[in-house]
Amino acid sequence: MRMFPNRRLNQTLTGLSRTICFAALIWLAIPLGAGAQEDPLNKTTVAPPASATPASKAEPAGAEAQPLTGPAALHARPGAMLRMNVDMVLVPVTVTDPMNRLVTGLEQDDFKIYENGRQQKITSFASEDAPVSIGIIFDLSGSMTSKLVRARASILQFIKTANPEDEFFVVGFNDRPELIEDFTSSVDDIQARLATVRSGHRTALLDAIYYSLIKMREARHERKALLVVSDGGDNRSRFTEGEVRAQVRESDVVLYSIGIFDPYAATPEERAGPALLNELSEQTGGRMYRVDDISEMGDIAEKISTELRNQYVIGYSPKDLNRDGKWRKLKVKLDPPPGLPPLTVHARTGYYAPLQ
Repeated sequence: MRMFPNRRLNQTLTGLSRTICFAALIWLAIPLGAGAQEDPLNKTTVAPPASATPASKAEPAGAEAQPLTGPAALHARPGAMLRMNVDMVLVPVTVTDPMNRLVTGLEQDDFKIYENGRQQKITSFASEDAPVSIGIIFDLSGSMTSKLVRARASILQFIKTANPEDEFFVVGFNDRPELIEDFTSSVDDIQARLATVRSGHRTALLDAIYYSLIKMREARHERKALLVVSDGGDNRSRFTEGEVRAQVRESDVVLYSIGIFDPYAATPEERAGPALLNELSEQTGGRMYRVDDISEMGDIAEKISTELRNQYVIGYSPKDLNRDGKWRKLKVKLDPPPGLPPLTVHARTGYYAPLQ
């Protein structure tokens, strides 16, 4: 810094510089959406997606709410960590009737599974309530302000009706995603953390999904699911739709969405929100539930929880043993007992073969 002849002026400028630096440090330390308080940011069946064993449990974010690692995260493509690397493939399946109600009680012989068009021999079949690792992605953007109380209550309803052995983490997002609560089975801990969040700013939905899928590498359970609670499209993320689609496709996570959409959405991003969440959910074998009446959010959350507790899990050893890392299409077909109405099967659309 150039020093002026007047010592008092020099002292004043030096003190001002220190004050500006200190203020900048304080601004960087403010948590997501911070206000006066600390702000950290009928049955249905679903089964776990194709089983995967992560090759690494790399930290997804820094300890100080830095969930994304910029170019490094982008170059560490999720498929490198989450490809199927076992000889048994486990496929999650949900079956619903024309009234969108869960269908239970089906047997192994009622199902057929195809990989790249070739029928596979089912070697394992289960329909039990096994523990799940669940990530909750909570929209805390400004447009959620009037819906925050209901959304928070629906998340707690979802957790309270889950399997007691399930584990959860919570990611909140507005301008960027932030880990609100790390993996825990304590409803009280999650409730305490959710009580501190505030809404504000814009919507980095894609970044939040990307980060949460990376975070899921730390999960203890083989079955994994994400629940997105959001009211609109993305207008802030650094990652693109294509990059997030690729990560969702390469993961072994079922994605559910509770969409609280504005029928009079003003921006293209908001209008595209429902289609984006629906596509990502269906690709994994999950589903998107659209909220028409915000008072229904608790019931919808409980229904998703029920789906995760009641599932068919179909296992098979692929006839194609090539470890080429290529995408393999999956198709589950149903040949139900006579007398049942037309049924719909929900299952993930494929998986990546292991690499050598």
